[in-house]
Amino acid sequence: REREREREKPHTRPSHGGASPLGVHGRPRRRRRRRGSPVKRDAAASTPFLSASPLGSAAAAADDDDGGGGGGGRDRDRDRDRDKLPHHYHHRFFSPHFLLHLPPPLRSLLSLEDPRSPSAPHSYRILLAILALLLFAGVLALPSLWSHLNAPYLCRKDGITLRCPRAKEPPSLWENPYAATTSWKPCAERHDNGVSGKYLPPENETSGYIFIHAEGGLNQQRIAICNAVAVAKIMNATLILPVLKQDQIWKDQTKFEDIFDVDHFIDYLKDDVHIVRDIPDWFTEKTELFTSIRRTVKNIPKYAPAQFYIDNVLPRIKEKKIMALKPFVDRLGYDNVPTEINRLRCRVNYHALKFLPEIEEMADKLAARMRNRTGSLNPYMALHLRFEKGMVGLSFCDFVGTREEKAMMAAYRQKEWPRRYKNGSHLWQLALQKRKEGRCPLEPGEVAVILRAMGYPKETQIYVASGQVYGGKNRMAPLRNMFPNLLTKEELASKEEMDHFRKHVTSLAALDFLVCLKSDVFVMTHGGNFAKLIIGARRYMGHRLKSIKPDKGLMSKSFGDPYMGWAAFVEDVVITHQTRTGLPEETFPNYDLWENPLTPCMCRA
Repeated sequence: REREREREKPHTRPSHGGASPLGVHGRPRRRRRRRGSPVKRDAAASTPFLSASPLGSAAAAADDDDGGGGGGGRDRDRDRDRDKLPHHYHHRFFSPHFLLHLPPPLRSLLSLEDPRSPSAPHSYRILLAILALLLFAGVLALPSLWSHLNAPYLCRKDGITLRCPRAKEPPSLWENPYAATTSWKPCAERHDNGVSGKYLPPENETSGYIFIHAEGGLNQQRIAICNAVAVAKIMNATLILPVLKQDQIWKDQTKFEDIFDVDHFIDYLKDDVHIVRDIPDWFTEKTELFTSIRRTVKNIPKYAPAQFYIDNVLPRIKEKKIMALKPFVDRLGYDNVPTEINRLRCRVNYHALKFLPEIEEMADKLAARMRNRTGSLNPYMALHLRFEKGMVGLSFCDFVGTREEKAMMAAYRQKEWPRRYKNGSHLWQLALQKRKEGRCPLEPGEVAVILRAMGYPKETQIYVASGQVYGGKNRMAPLRNMFPNLLTKEELASKEEMDHFRKHVTSLAALDFLVCLKSDVFVMTHGGNFAKLIIGARRYMGHRLKSIKPDKGLMSKSFGDPYMGWAAFVEDVVITHQTRTGLPEETFPNYDLWENPLTPCMCRA
């Protein structure tokens, strides 16, 4: 500082009595090169990287131009800032001005350049320890970060809400997000690692034979056949080709070979289970299989675990050699059986059970005609409308109608379900409760309003899979007014084409099943085996195809709110059904394998 003050004083050259500019020996005097101030020299020495950089060189040149030696105003400001900092803030890598604007903790860590400070080595160790901890934490976080970035598209339950990953592309009316379609693939085909044919013993070394009657409609029979194959595998038994029992409602006498390809069924499963077409010839008591108590197992509970069959049914089969299982509707659970058994059920449902070739061909024709209705290739929607008289009566829900219609429905319910109907006084409260819980079928007009709120235009081509709608044309009028392009298989095909399939009611149901399966969007209006098998199959095919499952509980509240406007209703419908389109969804206890085959039957793509 003393030297600085000396330099800042006006310099007066000493007088030498009019001495000439020449030196003592007559030589010209050398001009003494003016050097920078000690402060600048210290700063330059303490910041070597700055002097080597272009910015540092430019700054030095500017200082020299200003007169060097600390004569400029900027040098004085810099010196004043430096004087404000403690001595240990004179860092060897960072400028004092940079350190002055840092938070105190970071400033104390970065300003430890002074080797004379006794705390410098200790502080450096603290800094290195912190950096090491941060590096270690980053290494630990890498696997989770990698798994998060590469995680498959999967929706998870949060209470009653289903939360799905955010999609990059905008929502589409006809397809699920691309990430959902590329995250999972089917893995229940034949020659899977779970069940191998090399462990299958010969037919004469199995535990015995089991025989079932597949009851109900086509889709309930399909589920029973899949369960029968699984039970045969559990007990190492031979399965006799199931018989499709005549249903009281359908009143159809279709045989297995009238609807399914028997040869493909037996051949596809030959490495998993022995299947024979008929009861062995050596067994002479064929009529006793379902009439004799000695030959029938009747105490199988619903959704029984695999261990129940091993403990209770297998000993009787070993004793009698041939046993009938009756009844057999939903007699095998889902999450209480081994994973390979569930995978086998998927193999039967999605690969072994094929409809006859003529049914497949006719369904392809109907789907192609739906796609070419406008003269060019267009998507189409399939609507499973469950509003037949039997379904309306069985639901015990209240629907809009005249007094005569309500009186006729009450009489119908009293006749068909007298024990549930009683005197009818309790039915009104029951109907209100069921509608709030979303357990009532949607009416055609309600379906139309929901679809329009979702954004489907009036020109949408809709294939209707339904029986005779209760209420006829009057009940269908709101749906047809909003979507005039409603078509059924009878309207798409000629009478001659359909006559071949009218012999069996299940053949007509099979056509509806396949056309709905091939559609771009499938919409269900009420639960049932048909809808859940369609949704499960479309998920198994890759989740690309939308399968809309309306939230009937929320819709009943919206329909009953007289103050809700159209804009608010549209917002509710769109937000609610963003995740109800057949997306990949994790399974949960007591899940339904037929509607959600993800965990046992699909793998990471």
